[in-house]
Amino acid sequence: MDGAEGGEGSSGDRGVVSEGALAAVGRAQLVVDGIVGIGGKGALRPLAARLVRAAEDSGALVVAVDLPSGVDADTGQVAGDAVRADATVTFGTYKPGLLVDPGREYAGAVRLVDIGLDGSLGPHEAALEALQYVDVDRLLPVPGAESDKYRRGVVGVVAGSARYPGAAVLAVAGALRGGAGAVRYVGPAADAVIARFPEALVSDGPPAKAGRVQAWVAGPGLGDDAGRLRDVVAADVPVLIDADGLRLVDRDAVRGRAAPTLLTPHAGEAAALLGVSRAEVEGARLDSVRELAGRYAATVLLKGSTTLVASPGGGRAVRVNPTGTAWLATAGSGDVLSGLAGSLLAAGLEARDAGAVGAFLHGLAARLAAEGAPVGAQDVADAVPLAWRDVRG
Repeated sequence: MDGAEGGEGSSGDRGVVSEGALAAVGRAQLVVDGIVGIGGKGALRPLAARLVRAAEDSGALVVAVDLPSGVDADTGQVAGDAVRADATVTFGTYKPGLLVDPGREYAGAVRLVDIGLDGSLGPHEAALEALQYVDVDRLLPVPGAESDKYRRGVVGVVAGSARYPGAAVLAVAGALRGGAGAVRYVGPAADAVIARFPEALVSDGPPAKAGRVQAWVAGPGLGDDAGRLRDVVAADVPVLIDADGLRLVDRDAVRGRAAPTLLTPHAGEAAALLGVSRAEVEGARLDSVRELAGRYAATVLLKGSTTLVASPGGGRAVRVNPTGTAWLATAGSGDVLSGLAGSLLAAGLEARDAGAVGAFLHGLAARLAAEGAPVGAQDVADAVPLAWRDVRG
């Protein structure tokens, strides 16, 4: 299909696809996709789509040049017909569309070929970046000789309800493994938390009277307890808001905070916050996470098949998480991530780093725990120390 129709900036509808060309593609063992260049926008046009369907029907190995045709290079959006490649060979630099779903799913295995750009694009111009082991290692909080549990940071967790006590247990599990020196739990699931984690400090009063913390995590399994959430949002320390907290929180209250805020929605929650459908968020993840960060003047971690972290203001690259596994799609895994990232906030990481490092460790822990088999959220929490040691090693 290389150059069969269209060119740079086109969706591929110049010329005619003969029956002979379709037959040739149908017999092929290897198909090279070069229908549209990286400037192409929108779905492939009907003639090009016929070639793509012929390649799919043939069962041939499909290799895309730079980017699968029909995938938006800047966002990963797929507007209609597009090439599903087994592998993509891209040149010079990774394109955002290769790293963000749904485009990432269409790209298959990606190989970068150096063409001598010599860093001329500069890291400050990147739209997207992915932390590597060395980056995460540099950011991990490590206690020193003079550290005690308070100097390492205390994270408060406002989570759980009579209906969802497990959410509190899982959020505390993540928080205890995230680098802070102590965890304060505030809420109605104190008995369940203490039974599982006797080292946790518990309180059933308002968060403002629970004792000093360096960051709060609020929302997992919270139900309709808007009062505790308001107390947390009013605090002058970093706050992570997840799950029910996202449904209850007031946007103006978040925008008015002086301390950092980290929101951690999945696609459905992000859709509700933006007033759009879930499909729209899943089809435009990069645009959605940027829009949310701008609307709420907060750092946003958008969970999903591609986890993205965006800062408010739009002046910094969006971070895409390179770790994870499909087995993470399990109840309670997001509660563990909230506690983990909140603990990193309490240990002193800025919101963007706490979100990105938390997602990296969370995804790596899931891989280590799963090893190709199903896992539960508690398994992921238990494997966080393994992920931590893997990064440090």
